[in-house]
Amino acid sequence: MALTPWFLLLISLISTLPVDVTLSAAHQDTRKDYIVYMGDKPKPEVSTTTTSALHVNMLQNVIDDSNIAHESLLLHSYKRTFNGFAAKLTEEEAQKLAGMDGVVSVFPSETKKLQTTRSWDFIGFPEMVKRSAIETDIIVGVIDTGIWPESASFSDAGFGPPPKRWKGACKGEGNFTCNNKIIGARYYRSQPYPQNSSDILSPRDTDGHGTHTASTAAGNLVSKASLYGLGLGTARGGVPSARIAVYKVCWSDGCPDADILAAFDDAIADGVDILSVSLGGFKPLDYFRNSIDIGAFHALRKGIFTSASAGNEGPNLKTITNFAPWYLAVAASTIDRHFDTKVQLGNHKIYEGIVTNTFELKGKFYPIVYAADVPDTAAGYDGKTSRLCRIGTLDKKLVEGKIVLCDGPTGYGAIYAGAFGYVLTSRKAADVIDPVPIPAASIWFHLGNEIAHYLNSTRNPTATIWKSTEGMDALAPYVPSFSSRGPNPNTPNILKPDIASPGVSILAAWSPIAPVSGFEGDDRVTSYNIISGTSMACPHAAGVAAYVKSFHPNWSPAAILSALTTTGIDAFS
Repeated sequence: MALTPWFLLLISLISTLPVDVTLSAAHQDTRKDYIVYMGDKPKPEVSTTTTSALHVNMLQNVIDDSNIAHESLLLHSYKRTFNGFAAKLTEEEAQKLAGMDGVVSVFPSETKKLQTTRSWDFIGFPEMVKRSAIETDIIVGVIDTGIWPESASFSDAGFGPPPKRWKGACKGEGNFTCNNKIIGARYYRSQPYPQNSSDILSPRDTDGHGTHTASTAAGNLVSKASLYGLGLGTARGGVPSARIAVYKVCWSDGCPDADILAAFDDAIADGVDILSVSLGGFKPLDYFRNSIDIGAFHALRKGIFTSASAGNEGPNLKTITNFAPWYLAVAASTIDRHFDTKVQLGNHKIYEGIVTNTFELKGKFYPIVYAADVPDTAAGYDGKTSRLCRIGTLDKKLVEGKIVLCDGPTGYGAIYAGAFGYVLTSRKAADVIDPVPIPAASIWFHLGNEIAHYLNSTRNPTATIWKSTEGMDALAPYVPSFSSRGPNPNTPNILKPDIASPGVSILAAWSPIAPVSGFEGDDRVTSYNIISGTSMACPHAAGVAAYVKSFHPNWSPAAILSALTTTGIDAFS
């Protein structure tokens, strides 16, 4: 029997019907529905009538327009089990309310339930899951490549001031501003600044990775998010009302251990509740030679929960790089969505493969060549080497502007040789291939043989690659081949990884100045991207840990870890 290591969260909020409200067309255009949450329900001696009057009085204090009946703006008073109200407000009025005494949080009310980008729904964590009153007080620290603060996923509209216990700082250096969502940001650079790089000396994310992980853990609800139409839905984090603190330790040349430890030191002192660390080494290390192990150990002593990525070096055994007993080591799993990419030949035959391909060729066909037939002989390569499409092995003059059939494992050589696109063949189906800077697809080896036969039997072979379409993966969840495996290299009797969470084709926020594919020269611009890895799994687990923490603020990291790793459902029941 297969078990998924996630608890099914099916408790939904009880909805209330708003009263009829009549407003002028101008006010309908400028006002939105907001919820003002004020904590516990009123004391027994306070009548519900008095509570409603208090809510109207609060509206009177923030609304300057005397032509509006304040009672008409009040959609509903919450006074039976908790205190608060829903009202039609402008953004400025919502900000004023957020600063008032007794107000815990102010946030927009979603009027329609939209389709999600799948991962949270797939693990049984629906958009309308029951929320804790103190979720807005939870602080998720993200040690990564920084963050893009202007993303809609990090808007502070409706957020009140940071928790008073917060001791952090915003080190923006002039080009970066924190808000009531991103309440802290620091960056670390112990080594000389890398030359000729796109790095920015600030917490601003030029890579995209940190923005993606932060929004996965605690990003706001953002409707109509997609990567050029792929994965269209509502992007959201596990705890959208939580605050985010950013610690940028990674640059174009890597993530130094000295900087990672400095970030842990600051994060612990600043007062974060949860740490998400999607970083890892190249090989397993002793516990006290691993900066993440050391930092997470001291975080544990202060009651801070750490989620760390297991690594992307699978499927061989003992490839996990983060495995200390005192934090959650997270492997990747699939969700029930994948992206199909079709290759069509000039003879009209169509082959289905994968690769998250955003390019729309609109049926235009291009010449296609086999990599084994276009080696860079001047550099000393022959077809036996060039067929694998390794960098530098292909003749640029014979490849430029064409689609190249490669025998894998990547098409990077075709990219750097100036190919228009490439088709990978493999004896083993890949789990996923994230966006690349040119049209691409990956197909089974026997299908590649059919394409090769077409090339050899046709004078002017051509092909086109279709834009990806969304499909369902009925076998999900399963652990993809890239996810690092245990057992624990140092302490085999302590099982690691602890858990698996969504890490394949995850849509989340992205830096618009970061290449979609990670390749320099990829000039596509997007606010949301689809990428894969245990780096994506780690913030899913951090988000769930933050959710548990919001209901059990006094639980220790060990108690939260136990709750996550000992709760499961039958995935196929």
